[in-house]
Amino acid sequence: MTKTMYHNPVLLKETVDGLNIKPDGVYVDVTFGGGGHSREILSRLGESGKLFAFDQDQDALANALDDDRFVLINENFRYAKRFLRFHGVKEVDGILADFGVSSHQFDVAERGFSTRFEANLDMRMNQQNKLSAFHVVNEYEEERLKEVLSQYGELRAAPAMARLIVEHRQNETIVTSDQLKQVLKKFLSPRHENKILAQIYQAIRIEVNQEIEALKEFLLQTPELLKQNGRLSVISYHSLEDRLVKRFIRNGLFEGEPERDMYGNFEVPLKKVNGLIVPSNEEIKLNNRARSAKLRVAQKL
Repeated sequence: MTKTMYHNPVLLKETVDGLNIKPDGVYVDVTFGGGGHSREILSRLGESGKLFAFDQDQDALANALDDDRFVLINENFRYAKRFLRFHGVKEVDGILADFGVSSHQFDVAERGFSTRFEANLDMRMNQQNKLSAFHVVNEYEEERLKEVLSQYGELRAAPAMARLIVEHRQNETIVTSDQLKQVLKKFLSPRHENKILAQIYQAIRIEVNQEIEALKEFLLQTPELLKQNGRLSVISYHSLEDRLVKRFIRNGLFEGEPERDMYGNFEVPLKKVNGLIVPSNEEIKLNNRARSAKLRVAQKL
C-alpha cells in the first residue's frame, strides 16, 4: 500500500499536551489520518505504554506506524468502545480526537471533498459506505434535502436550494461537483461564492458520513472509557461540532440541563481543563485550514 501525504496536524503540541501523557499509559487517537498526533503520543510513551488508533478511511492504513506499542483499527470512532474491548481494553488514560477532514482527503480530487476540483459527487470518508453525496443530491426528498442544507450548512437559502436541486434532477441527474455548482449558481454571488460553496459541501459531507451522530455516540462513550483523571482532548472545526463538545463537557448532555439535587448541585462525568485553545497567528499562516480549529480538553472526575 502506498504511503499517502498528509499535512502536519493542527495544534499538535497543545492537543497532545492536553492528554497529560504518562509514560506507561494507554491512549487512543480516534482520528489517525496521517499519524501526526499518534507519532507525537508515541514519542512521549515509554516501553510499556500503548497507543490504539482508529480511522475508517482505507487510505490512512498506508500510514500505519511500525511500533510494537501501536495498533491501528480500521473502523469509525463511533465504535471505539466495542473495538477496544475486542483488544482487551476497558479503560484508557487519554483519548484524542481531531474532527477535521484530513488534508489528504481534501487534496485528492476524486474523493469529492474540495470545492477546488471537479469530481464525481462522493465525499465518503469510508469508501465502503453505500451512501454518497450522489445519493443525497439525487435521491433525497426535497424536505430532507432542505433539512440537511439548513441544519448542517446553516444556509438561509436552504429551502430554495433544495427546491432547485429537485426540479433540476427531474430532467438530468447531477453527477459532478461542477454540475451541482451550475444548478445552484444563482446563489453563488462572486463575492461570497467560496463561503457558500463551503457551507453546501459541509452540509452534504456531514450527512454522508453521519458526522453529528458519530460525534454524539463517541462522546457518550468517553466517560466510561476513561480512567479516573483520564483526559479527553478534542479539536473541532465548525460550530455544530464545537457546540456539542462544549455542552457535553459542561453538562454531560447535548441538550437541556442535568438534573440537580435538593441543594441545586448536579454531577457531570467530566470537567473542563483550562479554557478554549485556538491556533496562533503563526500556525494559521503556515496552515490556513487551522483558522477555524478549536481545542477543548476535559478530565474524568
